[in-house]
Amino acid sequence: MTAARLHGIPPTIFAEMSALAAATGAVNLGQGFPDVDGPEKIIEEAVSALRSGRNQYAPGPGIPALREAVAAHQERHYGLTFDPAREVAVTTGATEGIAAAILALVDPGDEVILVEPYYDSYPAMVQFAGGVRRPVTLSLDPAAPGGRLPRAALEAQVSSRSKVLLLNSPHNPTGTVLTREELETVAAFARDHDLTVVSDEVYERLTFDGTPHIPIATLPGMRERTLTLSSIGKSYSFTGWKVGWATGSEHLVQALIGAKQWLTFTSGAPLQPAAAYALEHLDHWPKELALDLQERRDLLCAGLKGIGLDVTIPEGTYFAVSDIADLGWSDGLEFCRALPERAGVVAIPLQGFYDGDAGKHLVRWTFTKQRDVIEEALERLGKGQLAR
Repeated sequence: MTAARLHGIPPTIFAEMSALAAATGAVNLGQGFPDVDGPEKIIEEAVSALRSGRNQYAPGPGIPALREAVAAHQERHYGLTFDPAREVAVTTGATEGIAAAILALVDPGDEVILVEPYYDSYPAMVQFAGGVRRPVTLSLDPAAPGGRLPRAALEAQVSSRSKVLLLNSPHNPTGTVLTREELETVAAFARDHDLTVVSDEVYERLTFDGTPHIPIATLPGMRERTLTLSSIGKSYSFTGWKVGWATGSEHLVQALIGAKQWLTFTSGAPLQPAAAYALEHLDHWPKELALDLQERRDLLCAGLKGIGLDVTIPEGTYFAVSDIADLGWSDGLEFCRALPERAGVVAIPLQGFYDGDAGKHLVRWTFTKQRDVIEEALERLGKGQLAR
């Protein structure tokens, strides 16, 4: 199986764009990682763990302290109760959680309904498991009839072979945060068709303008059929640590652990105590980060609009999406490959996040960089030749 067969666009597009940025001196608003680390105290906890001998294998499901901290986090924020011993598992970031969940729950020939545009590991893992993906396109219009994820669109992709619905809210790459009404539509659909929901909620603490994040597991009848994934990476600005977790009913979490043991088995032993400390003692920090990100979102989106780029205002995450059709471009990849030379900035094309052509005219920008970096990028874009 070649890399090209795992995706509609080469999965190295992120590396290609970053290489373009390095080669041309372009400002990189492509890959979504912060340029400043999270709280120093969390780093000190990791250093302490390293120096105190926490350097050998951690238990496969994760150290008890972190599983307990995750369970407490879910109860504190959402009223969801989980047994730390059997209903919580630590993963190597949410990415491994996605991989283990799909490998555990999907057999060859099973259908997986996923929302496009999708995080790029979703279709790859469905293919690795021998599953068949059935994409449902997310509308970018919050006033769309029936919501941004209408029941009719979901029903059009379901069949007797459908087994899993893979959900992502707050949503990468569009920044959409599904409303309670939209989630109730999804939940009713999952219950009616007896689907297991794998819910990727890594941006759960990073929503803006008072927009609430509502885990689908909190809706009636959904706790027992939902496997929820998250991580410390986004909420605490430690994306390189790759410490994530899964919560759900025992049969789902234990199935995930069964697949995980043949992936990494365990990882990040000295980082797990630090992650537990973050959840237990710095629970306020993600809210402060979200407020800061909201200001940077506003800076980026106002700037993009000011230079004539249509932009959808994100309700959460690290990203904003622009439509480049009005600039005369019909291909986002072509636009992004030309952008470093034309304007000295890098963005990411969205067509690789769709099965079809629905996102061919869309590009993604990150606002997780510092204000001076965003301002420099906007200045360059304003002076650049963006029109085709």
